[in-house]
Amino acid sequence: MSVSWLAQFTERECCDVVTIGRKSGTERTTELWFGVVGEEVVFISGTPRCDWRANMLANPAVTVSFGEVSRSGRARLVTEPDERRRIGDVMGAKYDWSGDEDIGLTRDAWVYECPVFAVTFDEV
Repeated sequence: MSVSWLAQFTERECCDVVTIGRKSGTERTTELWFGVVGEEVVFISGTPRCDWRANMLANPAVTVSFGEVSRSGRARLVTEPDERRRIGDVMGAKYDWSGDEDIGLTRDAWVYECPVFAVTFDEV
């Protein structure tokens, strides 16, 4: 699959991500900030009690929707430090967010320390 299909969405603020509930087994849709890195869409989880993150860990099959365009794929937790930093750079450049004192999350912690997921898409 060519990255060209993702290029048209890079400037969008959010996308919808459908995960399968780890307890309920039902579809759950969450609107998330995202980045595009190569042929993957990436997400940073900002809070420890994040259902979409727990759902992706339990069942990596997801659907990502950009309005009328939806694609199925598989999520993976990014653990390699250099890849994590590159994703943080992309997300930090895209989103001008100063952090959230209410949840104790600084911008730098969100950009470079919080868990990251990358979705690789199924062939069309």
